[in-house]
Amino acid sequence: MLKLENVTKYYDNFKAVDNLSFTVKEGEIFGLLGVNGAGKTTTFRMIIGLLDSTEGNITLDGKKIDYNVSDKIGFLTEERSLLTKLTVKEQVIFYGVLKGLEEKEILKRLDYWLDRFHITDYKEKKIKELSKGNQQKIQFITSIINEPKLLILDEPFSGLDPINVELFMDVIRELKKKGTSIIFSSHRMEHVELFCEKLVILVHGQSVLSGSLKEIKKSYRKKNIHVKADANIDALKKVKGVVDVLETSEDIVIKIESDDYIDDVFNEIKKYKNVTEFRVEDPSLNEIFLSKVGVVYES
Repeated sequence: MLKLENVTKYYDNFKAVDNLSFTVKEGEIFGLLGVNGAGKTTTFRMIIGLLDSTEGNITLDGKKIDYNVSDKIGFLTEERSLLTKLTVKEQVIFYGVLKGLEEKEILKRLDYWLDRFHITDYKEKKIKELSKGNQQKIQFITSIINEPKLLILDEPFSGLDPINVELFMDVIRELKKKGTSIIFSSHRMEHVELFCEKLVILVHGQSVLSGSLKEIKKSYRKKNIHVKADANIDALKKVKGVVDVLETSEDIVIKIESDDYIDDVFNEIKKYKNVTEFRVEDPSLNEIFLSKVGVVYES
């Protein structure tokens, strides 16, 4: 289990991370979210031991993270960290040896993953000869070649088409089932919703929202009502508690301040003809994220 306790990081007088605490259990996928500059990268670097925290503690299975423990960690960075003049084989051996693996075992694991990602013919190719998507596959392989106990994935689907995104998702789910603790960061909230049981949203290094995704959505009182009907949009906008009304190609989406106003909207909808749907749903994580980040930046 990864545990951060009251972690703060200063760069001179600048506070990059402010009193951050969270835990990631075995076999759990945890979302660490925030806009650029929110403190995610600094947090990742402290977790893997590249940076020391100014205050607080970071432990993996109760042990402070040093070079002995860091061999159990995998990190897929948002930026490309591959040595482009090396071949795929040379690159993976390089990372595997850094993690304390024997070359024979590295090559065995490499053959498995090249086959899994349908790129067996690229073993002797140089990194610079690969497409961005295939480079991302190699970067992913280097992050899991040591079969990490903790895996950090920062924008893991960058440069991938939908088919390969699904392939990555399958591998991530398998790692979770094997007990790997995974920290997942992405600006694509729909991806976060697919994976993460718990999450933290950072703004200026501070946690502005944390907890289980299910409870976060439940406690966020704003709701979306999907309606299919011959409705009067202007009249709907005037209903008490209605924040906005959007017409999509499929239906009408009525955004309300809280579930207190569902009956008010329903009573208006009853006036219309051809009502075939009235469905209330929680807002998307993207809506919640924007509301939390926006409130802080506007203050």
